[in-house]
Amino acid sequence: MIKWFWIFSIGFVLLLVFVSLKAIRKNKSIDDFMLAGSNIGALLGILTYAAALFSAFIFIGVPDFFRVHGVGAWIFLPVADGVMFFMMFWFGFQLRKKAREVGYKGMAGMMSRIFETRWAGYVVFIAAFIFLIPYVAIQIRGISMFFTAIFPNALPPYGWAIVIIGVMIIYSEIGGLKAIIFSDAIQAVLLLTVLAIIGYNSVRYFGNVKELFDQVQQVDASLLSVPGPKNLFTVQFLLASFLAIILLPVTQPQFSSRIVIMKNMKETYKMAAGVGLIAIVVFIATALIGMSGAVRYPGLPTQEFIQNALLFDQAGVIAALAIVGLFAAVLSTSNAQLFALGSEFRSLLSRDEKTNFRWTKIALFVFALIVFVFSTQMSDELVLLARMSFAGTSMIAPIIIVGVISKRKPGIEIIVFSCMSLIVFLLTLFNLIPSVLYNMRVDLSLHTLLFFISILSIFIRKTHIKVSKT
Repeated sequence: MIKWFWIFSIGFVLLLVFVSLKAIRKNKSIDDFMLAGSNIGALLGILTYAAALFSAFIFIGVPDFFRVHGVGAWIFLPVADGVMFFMMFWFGFQLRKKAREVGYKGMAGMMSRIFETRWAGYVVFIAAFIFLIPYVAIQIRGISMFFTAIFPNALPPYGWAIVIIGVMIIYSEIGGLKAIIFSDAIQAVLLLTVLAIIGYNSVRYFGNVKELFDQVQQVDASLLSVPGPKNLFTVQFLLASFLAIILLPVTQPQFSSRIVIMKNMKETYKMAAGVGLIAIVVFIATALIGMSGAVRYPGLPTQEFIQNALLFDQAGVIAALAIVGLFAAVLSTSNAQLFALGSEFRSLLSRDEKTNFRWTKIALFVFALIVFVFSTQMSDELVLLARMSFAGTSMIAPIIIVGVISKRKPGIEIIVFSCMSLIVFLLTLFNLIPSVLYNMRVDLSLHTLLFFISILSIFIRKTHIKVSKT
């Protein structure tokens, strides 16, 4: 395995150098650096969106999630992701239309212009910052712990974290978004290939899919139904998670920026459909790996299960490819998220372009340092921490959706209630208020409240304008 690991690693590094140099040659302006020239075709769009969406936690977290919680994870993730792609169609059209009207450098700056107050942009940026930083950190922590287990005498977890973040900073600071998109393409191909092979091997061990699930039935029948062996998949949990996931193209800037930079709407539609097809392969493979683990490794800690499933049960060449694929996944996805935060920060600045660009590069470095600190403190519940990130940013969805679809200045009440909901959600995370009140999840209650407030705000302002005209 070690020989193949070094072969694949050297090949991956050479590819990164090649695409970085290619990106540098294509970057003719600051907008080229930050927005990749806004001329991305369908194939690159599919691969970069898939890489940003299916991050390292897909490799490490999702198979273990299926192993521990059972088939209910299919409703939690693949079904919600399937609906999310339809959201990409609708929201992509609306966002690109609005971007042509008011301009786009980042969602935060765009909302400031639409609402005609910087507070809209501040709330959008703060929400992205608060919840993307932990999301990046959990991925770096996961891969750092994984590498430490594989190479125990090489580096401690924080050492691997330093290496990953160092490569991230150098790569993004030199090549910009175009370089990140090229590395995303490499990562997406690696991830899809490795997961498909390991998923196939997981079934082959049992002979066929039916035999695999028969074995799962014998080990723990509750894995094959909801709410699962740990009673996680309640109706309210699934519904709140469903809403958080389908809103990802709206609320997380690494996704919305990829919609904006597509060449045209036709390419955007192709991108959404292509990512949907990749999602089917990814989640089928991770479900098979997880169900296989439920039979073969039911009592092992997450780290040991992942080592066995991705490495020790595979041929040396596949295991080596999995290690490089994991590194590529955490590198490209974390890069995409940090760079998106940098773009959001830049969109709020009001100085000349060169000064804004310089401060953006400084901000990227600071964000990376904060991620490093968080990566040494996070827990190992990768999927649930990712869900927390999705749910947190979903609290600002009303600001963005109302801002994008409104033909006139939206009401400030949208900003106020979204900000209040964000604060309440944070209080539940720190256990300062209960996460369930009167048998209702607080996050689900907040989503419901924000939905009705948004509808009411649009209706009242539309009615007020009609009355004023008469």
